Amino acid sequence: MSRMLILGNPGSAALADIPFVKMDDFIQEVYVAIADGWRASSYFGVQGPGAGGQSPARLYAVLTDDRLGVVGVVSTEVVERFTSLAGLCPQLSLFEREIAEQCGLLPDGHPWLKPVRFPSGGAGITDYYRVEGQQVHEVAVGPVHAGIIEPGHFRFQCHGEEVFSLEISLGYQHRGVEEALIGGPSARSVPLLETVAGDTSVGHLWAHCLLLENLAERTISPGAEALRAVALELERLANHTGDLGALAGDVGYLPTASFCGRIRGDFLNLTADLCGNRFGRGMLCPGGVGFGLHEADMLGFLKRLRDAHRDLAGAVDLLWQTPSVMNRFEGTGKVSAETAAELGLVGPAARACGLSRDIRQTHPFGIYRKHSCAALEQEGQGDVLARAVQRRQEADESVRLITELVENLTGGPEHAALPERLPGGRLVVALTEGWRGEICHVALTDALGRFARYKITDPSFHNWQGLAMALRGEQISDFPLCNKSFNLSYCGFDL
Repeated sequence: MSRMLILGNPGSAALADIPFVKMDDFIQEVYVAIADGWRASSYFGVQGPGAGGQSPARLYAVLTDDRLGVVGVVSTEVVERFTSLAGLCPQLSLFEREIAEQCGLLPDGHPWLKPVRFPSGGAGITDYYRVEGQQVHEVAVGPVHAGIIEPGHFRFQCHGEEVFSLEISLGYQHRGVEEALIGGPSARSVPLLETVAGDTSVGHLWAHCLLLENLAERTISPGAEALRAVALELERLANHTGDLGALAGDVGYLPTASFCGRIRGDFLNLTADLCGNRFGRGMLCPGGVGFGLHEADMLGFLKRLRDAHRDLAGAVDLLWQTPSVMNRFEGTGKVSAETAAELGLVGPAARACGLSRDIRQTHPFGIYRKHSCAALEQEGQGDVLARAVQRRQEADESVRLITELVENLTGGPEHAALPERLPGGRLVVALTEGWRGEICHVALTDALGRFARYKITDPSFHNWQGLAMALRGEQISDFPLCNKSFNLSYCGFDL
């Protein structure tokens, strides 16, 4: 029988009530749960008061069951080292590397223990995987790239044009976001959370709001919940539109590329109409929303939404009707459903492999408890085309949901101030579905109700390894196309 504490979304419990088991039992508990279909949403350590890993550190595993719609939490205590499960459960590999880096603990038996974010300042200084052979060559890309993008290093082992292995090294812009949140919530918490990943401001801040509101035992009005969902779906629309245009650009199909660049701006401008910021900053606040949509503006808002959606449909249909584009998309960068499940992929990347993973459906939050989203997973091709079709279908669903919410919208901007002091000695978990996939925020409060630990898992943390697997056996010239079909966040990973 499982010894995990079962929570909802969001959910919280007293730290004293979190099941504490011995290390061997902890490893068995996590392994059996993952083998039974649970996923690792978060796995992190909290270092004790001593230095150098000499004092006991507490490990917390936060697992999700998409079938039952629940979250399970279990903990253990270790000194200096713990047993690695990465060889049996690849989705834990990066989490274990992060624990080693943040807590100074050694995961015994980890297959490839490397830095995650280079906190000591030696960015990029690490051992890289090599394939030996006279006809094998290595191609290194980045961390400085052509264009205004963030830093990341990609190292290919190739035989001719065929990629044997892609190794991805990130962490060049480690910002210390989680450390900066300790001692909060404070006036700086919201701006920090809105910039965890700049293109996912609404998704991350909503997780933070759920977390605080659960701790404070506050609910928000249906109107405020609806406005939050409108902002989140506009964020999804804008980013999926931009990605579809970028995919067209990567295969040299300029009509769709140029159209989508403009249409993305239309969706961003609708967000600006809501709150004055194209990325939705300031729209959400703990306890409600800071802005609303006046009744007199609703008809114009919906007309502009429909017009942009019509233009998007026309631009993307050009892709499906162009054989040269389909030739590049079909069968390129395939990831099997089995591999996606082993790696713990989330969001559109997982759904394009045939996995039903959408927090709005499996662990509904806010207005999604009453307004469901249609199941959108594909038949499991897991290639560039499947990821493109997934984005198009999700855009259609977002427009449907926004229209439904705005037509029934009541109330304007409203929020209730939360208490200055939150309950102490608790753990709280909140999940949202950002446009890249599952966002997980976990907070531990101290005796005074302040954040003693704040753990953020952006969907990119789960999905970068999926990109690496998508390149195996592919032509190296297909890397830009595969990369854009995932379009993962550097800063959401680097934190």
